[in-house]
Amino acid sequence: MVVVGAGMVAHRFAEQLVAREGDWHLTVVGDEPYAPYDRVHLSDAITGATAADLTLNPAVWDDERVELVTGDAVASIDRDARTVATRSGRVIAYDDLVLATGSWPWVPRTEGADLPGVLAYRTLDDIARIKDWVADRAAALGRPVRGAVVGGGVLGLEAAAALQHLGATATVVEFADRLMAVQLDAGGGEALRVLVAGKGMDVRTTSAATRVVPGPDGTVAGLELSTGELLDVDVVIFSTGIRPRDRLAREAGLGIGERGGVLVGPTCRSSDPQIWAIGECASHDGECAGLVAPGNAMADVVVSQLFGGPRTYTRAADGTQLKGVGVEAASFGDVLALTPGALEVTFADPVARTYRKLVVSDDARTLLGGVFVGDIALYSSLRPLLGRPLGADPSAFLAPEGGAPVSTDLPDDVVVCSCANVTAGTIRGAVTEHGCQSVAEVKTCTKAGTVCGSCVPMLTKIVNSSLEQAGVAVSHAMCEHFAMSRAELFALVRAGTGRTFSQIVATHGTGRGCAICRPVVASILSSLGVGHVLQPDQASLQDTNDHLLANLQKDGTYSVVPRMPGGEVSPEKLLALAEIARDFGLFTRVTGAQRIGMFGARQDQLPAIWRRLVDAGFESGQAYGKSLRAVKTCVGSTWCRFGVQDSSSMAVRLELRYRGLRSPHKFKVGVSGCARECAEARGKDVGVIATAAGWNVYVGGNGGFTPKHAELLAEDLDSETLVRVIDRFLALYIRSADRLQRTAPWVADFPGGMAELRAIVVDDRDRIGAELEAEIERHVAGYVDEWRATLDDPAKLAAFTPYVNAPSSTDPDLTYELRRGQPVPVTITAPPHGLTPSATTSAPTPSGTTSATTPSGTTSATTPSAPVEVCHVDDLTPERGAGALLDGVPVAVFRLADDRVLAVQQRDPFSGANVLSRGIVGDRAGRPTITSPMHKQVWDLETGECLDAVGKDPHPLRTYPTTVTAAGTVLVAP
Repeated sequence: MVVVGAGMVAHRFAEQLVAREGDWHLTVVGDEPYAPYDRVHLSDAITGATAADLTLNPAVWDDERVELVTGDAVASIDRDARTVATRSGRVIAYDDLVLATGSWPWVPRTEGADLPGVLAYRTLDDIARIKDWVADRAAALGRPVRGAVVGGGVLGLEAAAALQHLGATATVVEFADRLMAVQLDAGGGEALRVLVAGKGMDVRTTSAATRVVPGPDGTVAGLELSTGELLDVDVVIFSTGIRPRDRLAREAGLGIGERGGVLVGPTCRSSDPQIWAIGECASHDGECAGLVAPGNAMADVVVSQLFGGPRTYTRAADGTQLKGVGVEAASFGDVLALTPGALEVTFADPVARTYRKLVVSDDARTLLGGVFVGDIALYSSLRPLLGRPLGADPSAFLAPEGGAPVSTDLPDDVVVCSCANVTAGTIRGAVTEHGCQSVAEVKTCTKAGTVCGSCVPMLTKIVNSSLEQAGVAVSHAMCEHFAMSRAELFALVRAGTGRTFSQIVATHGTGRGCAICRPVVASILSSLGVGHVLQPDQASLQDTNDHLLANLQKDGTYSVVPRMPGGEVSPEKLLALAEIARDFGLFTRVTGAQRIGMFGARQDQLPAIWRRLVDAGFESGQAYGKSLRAVKTCVGSTWCRFGVQDSSSMAVRLELRYRGLRSPHKFKVGVSGCARECAEARGKDVGVIATAAGWNVYVGGNGGFTPKHAELLAEDLDSETLVRVIDRFLALYIRSADRLQRTAPWVADFPGGMAELRAIVVDDRDRIGAELEAEIERHVAGYVDEWRATLDDPAKLAAFTPYVNAPSSTDPDLTYELRRGQPVPVTITAPPHGLTPSATTSAPTPSGTTSATTPSGTTSATTPSAPVEVCHVDDLTPERGAGALLDGVPVAVFRLADDRVLAVQQRDPFSGANVLSRGIVGDRAGRPTITSPMHKQVWDLETGECLDAVGKDPHPLRTYPTTVTAAGTVLVAP
């Protein structure tokens, strides 16, 4: 069998085929130079994800019956000979041929559409071209790039958000009268326009691009619209729809649909009985599906047919969810209520900026469709009920306080995950028949929730319900070391006497710990006010950023962000910041939290930078901690003619009160001086908005990947009551939230909902208000600036030495270039597929010699060099790494709790940065491990094996033989 195309649908076909027994062989041929990757999350490549990060389960290609060919397009099909020929000249025979060629981005005939700077947004290479173009033009122009996206659909909005992430402006041009015109009605489209405008996007609806205007250098300089307007732009991205890639089929004489695409019937067989078509290139009932879910369903049908099965394809109603834009929008079914007799039930809240609509049958019983903008919490629960009885009054689901709960007792045939076509019955069967005991296991077993992820909330509810019905306790274990949740462990530590990790794990857990539980314990101890994060018994517990009290960047350097309460800073302090940034060569920018961030500080430079900052009157901004980040505010009544309260003073008061307060996750606060909401307080974990009578307080908001508006907790409070209410809310959150749970999901999952939370926090129904307030008061009284305390302690400062045997040396791989007049890191190119380069990939062989990969890819045995004296064993903190240099090569050295010393390469194979000594030491199933501080991959410290490796790429670490002499000297062999 041969599959032409190596996209998501081709991967699904191969995955389903591999699950079948039999003597068959499959060749998958793709023209892109990558293994099949997740196109649903393509925008993640803008924010740093690599091709390896997006690669779909590579274990499929490990099957000896499967061959994957990348970077070689099929050029022709010979139906008589049953062969395909590739551009490279290879001829491959087939018994059955599956066309999964996908689609290509359609660009309407527009003058100038071929100019440099006119780009598409569909593949990883498209993303790379966009990133390069924006960076190069910004450097050449000396200002931010101005961008336009033609097309206001899902992909167009993602492209606009991508431009913004790259520092460009974005104008969206849409021919229809609203955004996402296919998926949203007029009300939803308007609500979405307001939301994206709030994100800084300029929107032009009822407009078409008529000409791309060149500049003097021949590149894009403008975009003319049908309205007569001329936009000044430097880059144009067309996202105006797709067309099926059916050239091969046309040239081979196969039947083609009226609007293009390979003509197929219910079996997905083409006009040639030996050729099938699936995905976006297939035309079924006159339509080519542009989503992954129907493509996956087609792949399943063809596999079934090839093995004599009865399965056929029927187009199901599509659902769509907007991703990567920073606003929420989703829809399914008959969004325009075109079904005869259909009723529309709508709830719009212009203050909360949400819009929700259900379309139901004429008797208001059967769900026909739904539209959700601004808050899509109901999407995953209601979508499986499409075409089925709702079981309640439709308006009950749209109520402001969350609506009627959606039952998890769905019929077995209800499709919960449309991407993988997984039903509720299949999910339950994974628990009852296959023994799955967690959501992760069910996802692996069924593939549900592994594509777009929108079904995961309902999937989780069904799995937990099934486990409970089967008499299986739903595990809340954090990891293999602690069989309880973070909230349960917090209660135990708070009530107990253990105040070190070793005491806590001995009492409540087992083993050495890991990158999950060690930072949790560190956070709990900090929340309870137990010592400094870098004191000896806590230093080894700290996660990536707390490890050195700074945010780790992609090249292994750090950012420095001093606190500026309420965004206020004096001219004298601004001068100090400018001098420090200049003297240390740091990239400087204003952050979204109304502070100034300085980037590119080396590990060894951090103390010197902070000494000068402290001397200038600054303190740690804790941008690195799972704690209060900042309190964003407007100038309020102090300056603004619309302000009704002094929001600036309140913001400073709150920031100085909650600074340094460790919590399950970071939290942010906003204070607005009036209802105009300039501080965007409702996008914060705690939002305060001034009223004529006092203050309204909102909780549970956040921005980011899944934005959420905060909900009203209390209104018209005086200042003292406001502070008490916030104290109680934060203390309760710290007590009861799960690991890494932001306030938004915590509030959403709080038993009894907002009404119960209000009763506890505002009304003090349970009489614990004073107790909660006292916990915050203890924090305020015991607050110490972490950086000032570090500078006063030589033992803590030792952690900032990059190499214990060469303290004056710096990272040899750090290189920079100037961009817009400031230094930025030259992109670290990780080796192909994340493998370590030959100089650092060797691993111990059974004979004790070293097996090193040569440039030709063969291996040769070499005798280890003489050991190098690195340090005294007492110079190494137990369970914490240190850097060392061996003949100029960075190495990571670790002292375990049992005083064994192990060494591995310092270079992270996935990111290319020299950072592994800054990871967390732990164990997995008794094996000592190190977790990368970059992206959390885990390796065995003894063997170098990557315990998270999948597929053919093992990502090993080189290990170095170590010896500790009787005098305590640590020797490491190069």
